[in-house]
Parts: sequence; C-alpha cells; structure tokens
Amino acid sequence: MTKTFRLFGVSTLALTLAGGAAFGQTTLTGTDALNDRIDDIDEAVADDLARSEDAARYGNPEYRPGLSGSASLGYSGKTGNNESQELSLGARLRHNSGNFVQTIGVVLDYAESGGASTKEDVFGVYDANYYFNDRFYGFVLGRVETDGLASAAGDVKTDAFIGVGPGWRIINTPETTWRVQAGVGVSYLEDGIGDSTTESAVIASSRVFHAFSPDLFMTNDTDILSSDAALRINNDLGLNYRMTDTFSTRVSYLTEYNDSRDIRADNKLGVSLVVGF
Repeated sequence: MTKTFRLFGVSTLALTLAGGAAFGQTTLTGTDALNDRIDDIDEAVADDLARSEDAARYGNPEYRPGLSGSASLGYSGKTGNNESQELSLGARLRHNSGNFVQTIGVVLDYAESGGASTKEDVFGVYDANYYFNDRFYGFVLGRVETDGLASAAGDVKTDAFIGVGPGWRIINTPETTWRVQAGVGVSYLEDGIGDSTTESAVIASSRVFHAFSPDLFMTNDTDILSSDAALRINNDLGLNYRMTDTFSTRVSYLTEYNDSRDIRADNKLGVSLVVGF
C-alpha cells in the first residue's frame, strides 16, 4: 500500500469550504461569470490571510458559552449538452463549557457528470481542548477523511487519526507567543481494495507568533507525525504585512516532508495580496 497519510496540526482546526465552480449564472456578455471568478479569488486570498491569525495563540481562548456554530451549502446543476451537478456542504459546531472547548467540523464534496460520480469526499475533525490555566492545556484530536471513489491499491479510501496529549505555552504575551504540544495516537489507512494498516504514532506541534509592529507579524507552524510507515513533517513559515486597511499581503513558504517518498520534500512559495481602493 502506498503510504500517503495527510498531516494535520493537532491544535488548530482550520476548515475551509471552497467550491470548484462559479455558482452564478453565466451570461453571454460574461459579466456575471467574471464577477463570480473575482469573488472566488477574493475569498481564497482572504482565507490565506485569515489562516495566519491564530485566535488561540494567546491566553485561554474565550468562546461563547454553550453551543454555537455555522454551516454553508453550495449546489449547482447543469442540463443540456452536458449534464452535471456539484454539492458542497460544510458545518462547524463548537460547545464551550468553562475550560473545556469542543469543536466538530465536517465537509462534504459531491460531484457527478453524465450520471456518474466524479467526487465523493468527506472530511471530519473532532478537536477538544481543556485549559487548566493560561499556559497548560490538554487536547484530544480525531480526524477522518474518506474518498468514496477510491478503487485501486494506490488510492487512499480512508485516512483517520486520533491522538491525545498535553500542550504548553512557553512564551505567552500579546506580541510574542510560542506554544508546543505533543502526544500519542493511532493512525488508520485503508486503500481502494480494502487493505488497511493500523499503527501507533507520535505527534508534535509548534506554533510561533511574533509581532514586529501592529501591522507586521511573522508566524511559523510546524507539525510532526512519526509512525512505522514514515516520518512526516509540515512547516509553514509566513510573513504578514498590513500597510493600510485596504492593503495587506502574506508571503509564505510551505515545506512538506515525507521520508517514505522517492522525493521526500515538496516546497511551495505562496503570495497573497489584497488591495482596495
């Protein structure tokens, strides 16, 4: 079986729902289609900038007591010369009871063309944190991702993980924060023909934030997952600059390392820019 686990940060739940097609009506002039495409780009850039703002980086995060959440739904259907439909559903629920915060996130993506399914993806995360004080906390993280169309030995049909452990805020000021956490867990991988692997794993994460000024800050997020299958490391270094309320940019460098691959490291340079006038 090809070992292609997904690595997921064990403290921060980042869940983004983005449809692959513009849902607005396309007119002969192209105006609506262009506006929809611009909106898609705006949302993608805004998401990239928002991911750098870690709401839980300082102190004990304060959430509304009780149950809260949000949900979104996108659907498009097409008939005529080409028949297709796409459905995207995303939901996030959070329950806050004192020092104990639980979050559940689910994304469902379904698409078909010509009466045949082309996408059947489900992604779910359970993230629970208990804050003993402003510096020390414990976490439980469960994640599962499924591909309903996986049918070959090299395809990943189910990729799941659950882990527990402690976390500690080493530096805890509004200008500079550094928190680390580590734990043990179990990973499960099933391929398209039903072969599966279950193994223990060690997980560790580091989150660094430093504000050079109110408008310039740096983040460095590192996640490590070590198991019998492979050592996997993700590192996302970002520099964010907000010149004015209408101009901001983020430059990031993402490294994904997996020692079970022939080419072990993938690197990606990203630039996000927002200009308003």
